[in-house]
Amino acid sequence: MKRLKFIAIPLMALSLAACDTGAGPKQSFGTLGGAALGGLAGSQIGGGKGQLWATGAGVLLGALLGSEVGKSLDRADRTYMQQTTTTSLENGRSGVPATWRNPDSGNSGTIIPQPAYQTNDGQYCREYQQTVVVGGQSQKAYGTACRQQDGSWKIING
Repeated sequence: MKRLKFIAIPLMALSLAACDTGAGPKQSFGTLGGAALGGLAGSQIGGGKGQLWATGAGVLLGALLGSEVGKSLDRADRTYMQQTTTTSLENGRSGVPATWRNPDSGNSGTIIPQPAYQTNDGQYCREYQQTVVVGGQSQKAYGTACRQQDGSWKIING
């Protein structure tokens, strides 16, 4: 059942994002990310058919919230967020927040990296908590990023 859950959540998120025909890339990204996180959160509630309903509701609610945040992040916001995230994953102390703020839009965020660990195949990864504040509205996400062979960090879930 857990394997089905991890397949169903991204599929629901993708199908929901496919319906989003009028959105720009940042809104589509927010919709997809929010749907995935909402579905994952919903899947942790209840069991059986109730869990499926909670997962579906989580996907829809997450997509709605993610769409609104994504719609509001401009290119400069994403650049600030990406630079801060990369620096924090590479050099940040575990549990210590790193912040970014776009002085033009007023949007901001924090990332809190957790301790690095090595996977069975030798890859270094870090879990993190990220909060984005757009127009005074805050959205929190959790994920995992792993260092690639070229030294860059790739988000593997979140």
